[in-house]
Amino acid sequence: MHLEIITPDRKVFEGEVTSAQFPGADGSFEVLNNHAPLIAALKAGDVTLTGGAGGREVIRIEGGVVEVLRNNVIVLAEGAMA
Repeated sequence: MHLEIITPDRKVFEGEVTSAQFPGADGSFEVLNNHAPLIAALKAGDVTLTGGAGGREVIRIEGGVVEVLRNNVIVLAEGAMA
């Protein structure tokens, strides 16, 4: 699935991932390929991305919102550090 993490200043990440774990406002959750459509609020915490080759990347966000639709995931974060 295609994932983008965007802040008001810049695009922090864009690429293909096999899974993404998010710090939801009501608890952590994971999004996998072909996930149902979703919009959720995010709190400050780590977004953990797993790539096709099994590589992992962690990006710290300062809160925001995530939208999942047709294998496209967009995170609008208030701030982020890769």
